[in-house]
Amino acid sequence: MTSTPDGGRPVSDDPAQTTQLRLPGLRTAGLRRLKKELPRYDYEHYSRLAGPLHQPDPNKPYTVRYRSLLSQEPHKIRAALMLGAAPLLSLVLLGWLLQPTHWTERDYPAYDFLPALDIVMLVSIGLIEFFRCMNVLSNAHATLVARDPIPVVPESGTRVAFLTSFVPGKEPLEMVTKTLEAAVRIRHRGLMHVWLLDEGDDPAVKEVCRRLGVHHFTRKGVAEWNQAKGPHRAKTKHGNYNAWLQAHGGDYDYFASVDTDHVPLPNYLERMLGFFRDPDVGFVIGPQVYGNYDTFVTKAAESQQFLFHALIQRAGNRYGSPMFVGTSNAVRISALKQIGGLYDSITEDMATGFEMHRHKNPATGRKWKSVYTPDVLAVGEGPNAWTDFFTQQLRWSRGTYETILKQFWKAPFTLPPGRFFNYTMMVIFYPMSALNWILAGLSCALFLGLGASGVNIDPSIWLMLYGNASALQIGLYVWNRRHNVSPHEPEGSGGVAGMVMSALSAPIYARSLMDAVLRRKSKFVVTPKGDSASPDTLFGTFRIHLFFILVFASSMVASFFFGHSHPAMLTWATFALLITAAPIFAWRSALRKERRGRARRGAHSRRSSTPPPPRPAPAAPEPGRPGPAAADRQPPRETGRVPQDDGPFTPPYEQLPQQYAPAYAARSAGPAEAPERPLPAEYDALFRDATPAARAPGAAVRPGYGYPPRVPRQESRTREFPAQDGADQTMRLPRHPE
Repeated sequence: MTSTPDGGRPVSDDPAQTTQLRLPGLRTAGLRRLKKELPRYDYEHYSRLAGPLHQPDPNKPYTVRYRSLLSQEPHKIRAALMLGAAPLLSLVLLGWLLQPTHWTERDYPAYDFLPALDIVMLVSIGLIEFFRCMNVLSNAHATLVARDPIPVVPESGTRVAFLTSFVPGKEPLEMVTKTLEAAVRIRHRGLMHVWLLDEGDDPAVKEVCRRLGVHHFTRKGVAEWNQAKGPHRAKTKHGNYNAWLQAHGGDYDYFASVDTDHVPLPNYLERMLGFFRDPDVGFVIGPQVYGNYDTFVTKAAESQQFLFHALIQRAGNRYGSPMFVGTSNAVRISALKQIGGLYDSITEDMATGFEMHRHKNPATGRKWKSVYTPDVLAVGEGPNAWTDFFTQQLRWSRGTYETILKQFWKAPFTLPPGRFFNYTMMVIFYPMSALNWILAGLSCALFLGLGASGVNIDPSIWLMLYGNASALQIGLYVWNRRHNVSPHEPEGSGGVAGMVMSALSAPIYARSLMDAVLRRKSKFVVTPKGDSASPDTLFGTFRIHLFFILVFASSMVASFFFGHSHPAMLTWATFALLITAAPIFAWRSALRKERRGRARRGAHSRRSSTPPPPRPAPAAPEPGRPGPAAADRQPPRETGRVPQDDGPFTPPYEQLPQQYAPAYAARSAGPAEAPERPLPAEYDALFRDATPAARAPGAAVRPGYGYPPRVPRQESRTREFPAQDGADQTMRLPRHPE
C-alpha cells in the first residue's frame, strides 16, 4: 500500500528565493516566418501579490491581519459612486417594472388560459430581474469588503505532507511526473514529505516515485477504503485522500495539496503555512490559473473565474470563510479529522470547507476559519475543448446544488450571520444562472408563441432604464478587473471572454439543476487532461445548446406568424439565440481553421517531396569555343534529396551555437567518436534525417525533415536551452525557401 523512497532531496532555507516559469516562443509550420514569441509570464511577481513576508510579534498572540483592497483605491469618491449607483439603479428598474399599473389586464381574453399564462409571465419577468439585482448586489458587496491577508513567515520545524493524486488512464504519467518534480523542489524549514496517492498500483508510477524520492500510497485492494458510498467511496478523490489520512495523517501537522495537473512553485509552503500561526485557521487556499494558455476555450475558462478568485474569495476573508478549493491548498490535519475527513460529494472541496466552517476549534472554542491568499502558487492545466469545459462546469454546478440540498439548510443555525450571508452570495450563482435561462426560454415561448404578456410597459423607458442598469453592472465588473490575479490575461483587459463564457455555460447549469431536482444519480468525473482531452461533436457536446436554440428560434418564428411581437421580447430572444449558438459557431470556425492548416501542410509536404524535373543535358561547346572552366560551373540547386555519393552531407549551420558546431559536423560526417561537447537531444531531434547516415543513400527526404531543417506543426516552437558560457542559446533555424 505504501512505499518509502530510498532518499530525499536537499532542502533550501532561503525564504527569499522565488521562481519564474518561462514559456517558449512559437513558430509557424514550415518556418516560413517567425511569429511573435509567447510572453514569459512573471509568476515570481504573481506569487507575491499579498506582499512581502512579515515576522509576527513574538510577544503577542498571532491572528491573521488583512489589508482592504478598497483602502488602496486612489479615487475613493468615484468608487463610492459606482458601488452605490449600480445596485440602486437595478432596484429602481425592478420596482418600475413590477408596478401594478404595468400588469396586464384582459377584459375579453382570446383564450381562457391566457390570464393564467399572464401571471406566469409576470412572475418570470420579476424573478429574472430580481436575480440580476442579486448579482449586482453580490458584486458590489464583494468590492466593498474584499481584502488580502498580510503574509507572515511560517513556523520552523513543522511536519508537512505534500499530496497529489493520480488516476491511471485519466491522467498522463508525464503530467504527474512534472508535478512531482516541482513538488520535491518546494522549500520548507522542517520535515516535508511528498506523497503520490495512486488509485492504481502501476510499477511505472512506483519507479517515478522511487527516482524522485516521493512516497507512494495506494488503497487498491483494501476493502475498507473502497466503499460504495461514504468518506471512503471508491474511484473518488475524497476517498483516496481519506484513506491516506487514516493511514498516515497522524504523522504530520499539515498537508498541502494540488491537483495532478497543477505544478507548484518552490515558495508554495512559505507563502501559505505562516497563516497557521493563528490556531483557528483550518485551511488556506490560493487561486487557480491555467498554464496551457493557447486555445480560446482555455483562455476564456480562466477569464470566467476572474470574479470568484479576484473578488468573491477575497470578500470571504472579511468573514473568515473563503471557500475551500482543491486545486491549491494547505490544511490543518487535526481540523480535518475533527469533521471526519473530506466530505462525500462530487465537489468535495466546497462541501468540506462548509462543514469545517460550521464546527468549532476545541482548543479555543471559536469557529474554524479559512484564509484566501491571492498569491499564484501553482499553475495548472485547464480544459482545452468544449466537451471538457462543459464537463467541468456540469460537475461544479451539480456539486453546488447538492451542497444546497444536503447541507445548506443547516447554515442558519450553525453559521454566524456574516458567514451565512457570504456563503449565500457564493452558492446562489449557479441556481440563479440556471433559473434565469430556464425562465428566459419559458417567457419567450409564452409571449412570442402564445401571446401571453406579464407587463405592459413603454419600450423607450424600459430600454433607457435597462440599458443604464446593464451599463453600470458591466462597468462595475470592468472596474474590478484591476484586482485580477491571473498572470496570463493582458493588463487592462476587460474580461469580455469571461463574461461571454459565463453566459455560454447557462444552459449547462440549467441541465444540471434539472438533474439535481429530479434526483438523478451523479458521479465523480475527472476532467480529461493532457492527451486524453475529449473530442467535440455536434450532438454529443452541444446537445443542450441545440435544444435551447430550437426553443428560441421556434418562438421567434411563431411571433411572425401570430403577430406577437414586442421590441423587448424580440431583443431578449435574439440575444439568447446568439448566446446559445455562439459555442457551436466558435467550434466550427476552429475546425475550418484546422482543416485549412492541414491542407497547407499537406501541400507544402508534397512540394518538398516531389522529385525535380530532369535537367537537360549540357549543350556541346561550339567549335572553337572552350567549355566553361570547372571553377566557373554553378553547383546544382538543392532538390530536397540526399546526395548520392558517400561523402559527408553538411548543410549550413552558421546559426547553430558555436560550441555545438564540432558535434554537429561529426554527426553530419557519420559515426564518430563523441566530441568534447555533445550535441543536445533537442538539437539532434531538430536536425535528424539531415545526414546520409540516417537513411539509405538516395532516399527521398520525408516531409517535414531534411535540409533546410523543418519541424512539424505540433512541435513548431522555438527551443530554448540553459545558457552556457554566457552565450544566448536560443536556436534560430534558417528560413525555408519558397
